[in-house]
Amino acid sequence: MKTIFLTLSFLFIFTSNQTIFSQSKRVPASAGRLEFIEVEPNVKLHVTDLGEGQPIVLIHGWPLNDAMYEYQYQYFVQKGFRVIGISLRGFGKSDKPYGKYDFDVFSDDIKVVLEKLKINNAVLGGFSMGGAVVLHYMDKYKGAHVSKLALFGAAAPSWKQRIDYPYGASDEAAAGLIQTTRTNRQQLIEDFGKAFGASETSLSPAMSQWLASINSDASPYATTQSIIALRDLDLRPALSRINVPVAIFHGAKDKLCDFVFAEQLHKGLKNSYIVKFENSGHALFIEEMEKFNNELEKFAKK
Repeated sequence: MKTIFLTLSFLFIFTSNQTIFSQSKRVPASAGRLEFIEVEPNVKLHVTDLGEGQPIVLIHGWPLNDAMYEYQYQYFVQKGFRVIGISLRGFGKSDKPYGKYDFDVFSDDIKVVLEKLKINNAVLGGFSMGGAVVLHYMDKYKGAHVSKLALFGAAAPSWKQRIDYPYGASDEAAAGLIQTTRTNRQQLIEDFGKAFGASETSLSPAMSQWLASINSDASPYATTQSIIALRDLDLRPALSRINVPVAIFHGAKDKLCDFVFAEQLHKGLKNSYIVKFENSGHALFIEEMEKFNNELEKFAKK
């Protein structure tokens, strides 16, 4: 009996020590990357930060968030890049405070994130409204932390028609869209989804549902305020002040941001070229995913 007791005691002490030893020696699985970055007191942005190597920083469109780049994250990590997606305040998992949602605020937030992550020599890309955001950032901060710029179906240089600019949304169409964000946002998301691809059936039901769920995560207030800011933004004077190489990706069948936007950007950006996506609407990053990823990789490596 005494022998059995001593044996059991020994086994208990041995297994306890093994547990303590294994826990103390455990190597953290995380690489230490931050998922939420504070850009001002009580405001944190959600950041997807994956991979190692040359940084590619991606800004989403309206009213999406950084989750839209799921298939770019997967691709570029495998290709040896560090790929970073930032959800602007008011969108996705980022904080949604009351306050301003304009392009100065978005640019300031991006600057803080890039500084805190110690990012340099980045390829900065923006989709749709995010294209306008990154153009404004480049102008405001004189290209800080960035060596190349990529625009994807950009809502720029002006999303709205102006006296000397007959392209984009009319005053009436812009006002109607803004009103719908206040009164029937769910219908807006559905209609937006139907117009997102080259045709209403070019995206699979599963892809359409996925995008709709991402859009639904946006703050209703931020959705309205940011589209008002986009209506009022005219980036044409800024284009001549951007000196880095620029790749302009645009769908030939884009119903939300007409292909003429790409042509106007190319005219104003002295060191730019257009990559035309013949079979895509606004959803070029999904509709021609392989081409999108390959062309962005090629641009990053130039």
